[in-house]
Amino acid sequence: MRYSLFILLSSALFIASCKESRIHDHPQWGNYFEEYGIDSAKACFIMRDNNHEAIDYFNKERCLERFTPASTFKIFNSLVALEIPKVPDESFVIMWDSVERWNPAWNKDMSMREAFKVSNLGYYQELARRIGPDYMQHYLDTANYGNKSIGGGIDQFWINDSLKISADEQVGFLKRMYFKQLPFTERTQRIVHSMMLQEDTDDYKLYYKTGWGQHADNNVLWVVGYIEKIVPIKEHENSMNKSDVRMYPYFFALNFEVPESDKSQQWATIRIDILKKLLKDFGAMPTDKES
Repeated sequence: MRYSLFILLSSALFIASCKESRIHDHPQWGNYFEEYGIDSAKACFIMRDNNHEAIDYFNKERCLERFTPASTFKIFNSLVALEIPKVPDESFVIMWDSVERWNPAWNKDMSMREAFKVSNLGYYQELARRIGPDYMQHYLDTANYGNKSIGGGIDQFWINDSLKISADEQVGFLKRMYFKQLPFTERTQRIVHSMMLQEDTDDYKLYYKTGWGQHADNNVLWVVGYIEKIVPIKEHENSMNKSDVRMYPYFFALNFEVPESDKSQQWATIRIDILKKLLKDFGAMPTDKES
């Protein structure tokens, strides 16, 4: 059975209070997509504010719609490989198969950490073949990841539109990983968490994985992850936290579609620009004036 963060949180809040809602619709967030010529009806963003047990979103219907995870599946693929273990740690090297691929950065031997950073499809296809369908299906089922389908081949299912997951489900999955609640060891989840780190500043730490897949005649672009907002606070002398700093996590998933034929803009860069504008709008990331 598929459980939605919207549904679960709605039920919990109804029991707790019928007066106060913590599920917030932000139709104005569509402007951040429209600014780049993206049809906002084919875009969505969802954020789980863990500190206030709230969900903020744009385009609820699309947040609940499943799409191919594309390269965001490398998060899950890494977890399984480290767990069984086919990979002893993130330094594990797979030799390049000498097949020239479109991205020159992929055409060499590399470790898992390197492959994750450059989103090396060939590395992760080989990793999936070594994992095999039995282990892969077992963990998709136990982690309840999307529709849990591996049709079309062990090295193809996350890019051939067989496996699908919604933005809402991505956020739930990442929240469980952050708090080490997935059916993997703490060590496995900690390693993958570290591989997702993209920006480390005095004000925040930003973790994410991008994805680029196909849906009909459109490209589907993803960014999924979380941000830890760093807040200085004077702790009580008896507090277990001795650093006088607290981390406040926010979990997010963004996707949008553009025509496959549209090469007019740098969509890979734009998806990160939109994400940061949304995070700043919400207050999870400092604005340029605050930085």
